[in-house]
Amino acid sequence: MWQNLSLRARINLLLALLLALGLAVNIGRQAAEAGPRVQAEDQSVIRLAREFIEMIVADLNEAPDPDARLNQIARDLSRLRHVSIALQDAGGNPLTPPRPSDDDARGPPAWFVSLVHPEQTAVSVPVSVHGKPGSLVITAHPDDEIAEIWDAIVTQLEVGSVIALALFLVMMTVVGRALAPLQSLAQTMTAIEGGHYDARATPGGAPELAAICGKLNHLAAALGEAVEEKRLLAERAVSLQDVERKEIARELHDEFGPYLFSLRAHASALAKLADGRAPNADSVRKHGSALLEQINALQQFTRRVLERLRPVGLAELGLRQALESLSRLWRESHPDVAIETVISTTLGVTGETADLTIYRIVQEALTNVFRHAGATSVNVVIEPVEQAGGRGYARVRVSDNGRGMEPGQKLGFGLVGMRERILALGGSLNVVSGDGGLTVEALVPTAAS
Repeated sequence: MWQNLSLRARINLLLALLLALGLAVNIGRQAAEAGPRVQAEDQSVIRLAREFIEMIVADLNEAPDPDARLNQIARDLSRLRHVSIALQDAGGNPLTPPRPSDDDARGPPAWFVSLVHPEQTAVSVPVSVHGKPGSLVITAHPDDEIAEIWDAIVTQLEVGSVIALALFLVMMTVVGRALAPLQSLAQTMTAIEGGHYDARATPGGAPELAAICGKLNHLAAALGEAVEEKRLLAERAVSLQDVERKEIARELHDEFGPYLFSLRAHASALAKLADGRAPNADSVRKHGSALLEQINALQQFTRRVLERLRPVGLAELGLRQALESLSRLWRESHPDVAIETVISTTLGVTGETADLTIYRIVQEALTNVFRHAGATSVNVVIEPVEQAGGRGYARVRVSDNGRGMEPGQKLGFGLVGMRERILALGGSLNVVSGDGGLTVEALVPTAAS
């Protein structure tokens, strides 16, 4: 049952048990002290009564009528509150009427009297009148003391119960208000679990719970942003794929189609020449040379398309050789631009995914430099770095001395796609434009991480 109780119910139940235990301990202490208290009262009353009797009966034999005087003393002493004094003869037979019982319906219950005063305390004081033996029996009756103790216990129970109930209600209200944010937290978590990342918990209660509410709200906002970024990333990935397919389709249509048409025309011409009785060697040579040129052009075009889809030689030669080959191709096509490539000797093995990502970053950055920057110098630096937690990264920095980007100009699809790819891998890509040109810097997680 305890496991099924809420935190508020557990705290309230423990508080009620503590208050009840405190009240029970206090009442139990008073009940435990009642017996010794009554016993001490008995002894004190009996001692005083005995000393008083011994004093007044000392000159009893000198009285004109000792017997009448003794009976008068016994009758007078029977009216005392805390003791009863009875006259007995030598055989122990009472010579005075017994003390009337005090039937008080409001007195303590019999079980309580038996608990604190199970046996009455009695003392016999011997008395002799003219050589006739007798005794005055003193019996303690601590009824008033027991009633006083019982009234104190009842009062303590009543007042303590009221105070405990008031404290319980106050503490229950305080605990309820302090734990009120828990319900809001539970509702907010349920909403977040259902995909409603705009749900927010209302801060309140104790400072710790208010802090938890604030952190949960921050987490919900971060999750919402992450989900939105994921959706935008998926949209951009689809968009980039469509753009890349369109570009490949356009190149195939604009370049591959004319080459095929030209090859078909020259092949048809050669077929017609072969059908003739005396083929013209110059014509055959002319069409054959044209066919070779078109085939070479198709091979170069195919190599460029394959290079875009998958770098040739990256897996076979490795990242270092592939980047050197890429730089050499750009130098051959743009001899007026100085390209310096520095790859740290401590880079080590980065992994196939990191190799392809690094290659794509350099390829995209160089393509943008030669298309838009108008630069005369390009520096490519690749070196290992280590971030917090011992995770390894490769830093890729491509900088040029071109014109940079215009204020407010957005990144192209190529760099946007590269940034999203690197973010998906756990890295980062930054583009800094200034008067001295443009710098593309990326951190790519390596296989060693």
